Amino acid sequence: MSAPPTTGGPTLPQVRKLVSTIPGPKSQELLARKDAAVATGTGGVLPISVVAAGGGVLIDADGNSLIDLGSGIAVTGVGNSAPAVVQAVRRQVEQFTHSCFTIAPYEGYVKVAEKLNAITPGEHEKRSALFSTGAEALENAVKIARHYTGRQAVVVFDHAFHGRTNLTMGMTAKNMPYKNGFGPFAPEIYRVPASYSYRDGLTGPEAAARSILQLEKQIGAENVAAVIIEPIQGEGGFIAPANGFLPALQEWTSQNGVIFILDEVQTGFARTGDMFAANHEGIVPDLMTFGKGLAGGLPLSAVTGRMDIMNSAVGGGLGGTYAGNPIACAAALATIEIYEKDNLTERARAIGAIITDFFAGLAAEDDRVGDIRGRGAMIGIEFVETGTQRPAAALTSAIARKAGQDGVLVLTCGTYGNVLRFLPPLSISNDLLREGLQVVADALKANA
Repeated sequence: MSAPPTTGGPTLPQVRKLVSTIPGPKSQELLARKDAAVATGTGGVLPISVVAAGGGVLIDADGNSLIDLGSGIAVTGVGNSAPAVVQAVRRQVEQFTHSCFTIAPYEGYVKVAEKLNAITPGEHEKRSALFSTGAEALENAVKIARHYTGRQAVVVFDHAFHGRTNLTMGMTAKNMPYKNGFGPFAPEIYRVPASYSYRDGLTGPEAAARSILQLEKQIGAENVAAVIIEPIQGEGGFIAPANGFLPALQEWTSQNGVIFILDEVQTGFARTGDMFAANHEGIVPDLMTFGKGLAGGLPLSAVTGRMDIMNSAVGGGLGGTYAGNPIACAAALATIEIYEKDNLTERARAIGAIITDFFAGLAAEDDRVGDIRGRGAMIGIEFVETGTQRPAAALTSAIARKAGQDGVLVLTCGTYGNVLRFLPPLSISNDLLREGLQVVADALKANA
C-alpha cells in the first residue's frame, strides 16, 4: 500500500488527543454565540470550534486533537492548508483579489479551464466554465443542456443529491432536511429509479433498462434535455451503481440526442481511486460538473464538456460576480498539481482497501454491518437491524455521536439515514486512519 503523501497541511502532531470532553468549554462558548447569531437552518454535526487542521487531524479551541474522517465533505483531499496551496494563495492575494472574469479576464481562470479540458475523459475538443459552488455548476450544466437541445425535461434519480438552490433542490431526492417547506421547485424535473444493488438485487443493465423504460413512457425521449447522475451517489448513501448501469445510460442518451451529465462534485479529483469516477467504467460524458476537492478548500466549481455543447450559450449567458475567483483558481492549480505529483489516486485506493478490509472483518462478527461499498477513499457502510435489511438510522446516528465524543469525526448520510460515509483526507497516515476506524468500531459495540 502506498504511504501517505508529505504535502498535506501545517505541521501538527498526527495524534488523537482529548484534553476535555467534547465539546469543551471554549467550544461550548462559541456554540452559544453561534446560537445567538447564526440561523438555525445552518445546522451542525460536530460540536467543536476548529482552530487548526492538517494531515488527518482537526484541532479545537480547547486543545483537543480529533481524527478527521470527513475532509469537510470531500473538500480537503490534499490535506487542510497544504503548503503548496497556501503559497499559491498568498502569491495571488498579493497580486489582486478580484476583477470579475467576465469584466476583465485573467490567466488563472484560463489555466484552470485548460487543465480541466486536458485531464477529463475523452479526446474530443472541450470547453470549461468556472463557478463557485457545486450547486451553481449543476444549475449551469442544466442551462447549457437546455439551450443546446432546445428541450426542457431534466431526468434525475432516486437517492440523488445535487444541491440546495431552487433548481438543485428539485433535482435532489431527499426531503428532510433539504427540501421540506422550501417549494415550489423548478418545473420539468423527473425522477427515475437508480441502481442500488444491495436493495434491488438488479444487475447494472437490468437497472438501466428499468430507468429507461420509465423515462420513455412517462416523459418521452424527444422531450429530455439531459440525464444527470452522480457516478457514486453521495448524500443518498454512497451508492455505487452496479457495473454496466452508467454505460447503458450513456448509450441511450447518445442514441436519443440527450445530454449525459456526470455530477462529479463529490467523486472528482482522486477521491475514488482515479482522477474521476467516470474512468472506472470508461464513461465519457457530454458534460461534467466539479466542486469540493477541486481547489484545496477554496470555493470553486466547474462545468467541462464538449465544445459544441458548451459554446452553445450566448456570450454573457454564463458567469457570475465571483465565478472563477482568481484566488480560488490559484488554489486549484496548486491542488491539481498535488493530486498528480503525489499520485493521490493510488493513495485513495490504499485508503479504501484499509477501510473495506476493516469493516469486512467487523461484518463477519456483527450482521448490523449490512453493506460495504464505494470506491477508493469514498466508502459507505450501511447499517441495518440485526437479522434484517431494515435501515438502522438511530444506530448510525449513535455511532457517529459516540465517535465524535471520543475524538473521531465521521459523517452520516443516506436516504434512510443509516450510512456512515468515510472521506478521510488523502494525507492521513495509515496508523491514524486505523485508529479512527477502531474508535468507530468501539462505538458500534457500545451500542449493542
